[in-house]
Amino acid sequence: MIKKRTWIVCILLLFISTCVLGGCAGNTATNPEPAPEQAVELEGTVVIYHAGSLSIPFAALETEFETLHPKVDIQRTEGGSTKLIRQIVDLGDKVDIFASADYKPLEDELIPDFASWDALFANNSMVIMYTDQSKFAAEITKDNWYEILLRDGVNYGHSNVNDDPCGYRSVLCWQLAELKYEQEGLYQQLCDNCPEENIRPKSVELISLLETGGLDYAFEYESVARQHAAANPAFKWVELPNKVNLSDMENAEIYAQATLETTGSAPGETVTRVGEPIVYGITMPNSGENTELAIEFLKFFFDKEQGLKLLEDNGQPVLDPIVVNGEGFPEDLNDLIQ
Repeated sequence: MIKKRTWIVCILLLFISTCVLGGCAGNTATNPEPAPEQAVELEGTVVIYHAGSLSIPFAALETEFETLHPKVDIQRTEGGSTKLIRQIVDLGDKVDIFASADYKPLEDELIPDFASWDALFANNSMVIMYTDQSKFAAEITKDNWYEILLRDGVNYGHSNVNDDPCGYRSVLCWQLAELKYEQEGLYQQLCDNCPEENIRPKSVELISLLETGGLDYAFEYESVARQHAAANPAFKWVELPNKVNLSDMENAEIYAQATLETTGSAPGETVTRVGEPIVYGITMPNSGENTELAIEFLKFFFDKEQGLKLLEDNGQPVLDPIVVNGEGFPEDLNDLIQ
């Protein structure tokens, strides 16, 4: 009996030592796999300057990105694109990402000294916004809008041509309307009947004037009209003909017949704005201090199922394909653009 018990104890000891050294039954691996590497949590600040017409979609981008990355703070400044460019160039503002309502001044004034590339990502169309309370609201159409605006007592406005692309695009539309409708002197009439107090630094500032009745009509981007009409059904808009609204690539030669002189970045300097289809651009200025985090935001921005979808969901049409100009476009973004 003693010998039998000794034999059983030996077998138990052998089994225990095998489990410790080589693993018990059901786990024969001698070198267990290492735990998967944890993704680095994003943390820090991204400074973004963008056109006022992008306010609503970029607010949505900020909310979603910060939800995905709670330790990231998106700091946005909105304004007229040309004015923001001057802040980057003349004042040395430190900006990680800049989105302009017009790619042309972005390329002309930032590249190559203040940025190395830009991506053309969105388009738009000029419209006339109004409300049910606007004078002659029941009569205005895409064919008689200029007649309505020139009636006695009608107030209409646009943004500053020197600060905001929507401003000079509004006035360029007036020149194109003179050509389209063959109404000699129409451009000057529209200029003369738009008082200085109806011209505001940013096109989005005109929205509150429409709400309060300070204006009957305001020249805006269609995206802005759609965004605000979604929140307030009182807002309406009139679509302009393709030969006037700066939306159609096929009418690029017609648009180019309209030109306007605006102030440049230096005192006494002027810049000639030429009519062309509306195209937005985005870049990373050289002054940015958070390059890696900015690239992470742009990965989100250029993703068709994330950032670009949020733009479209918030009334901002996007280009397909996105076009990149210049040099030094981050390699991490190439797959999203192609």
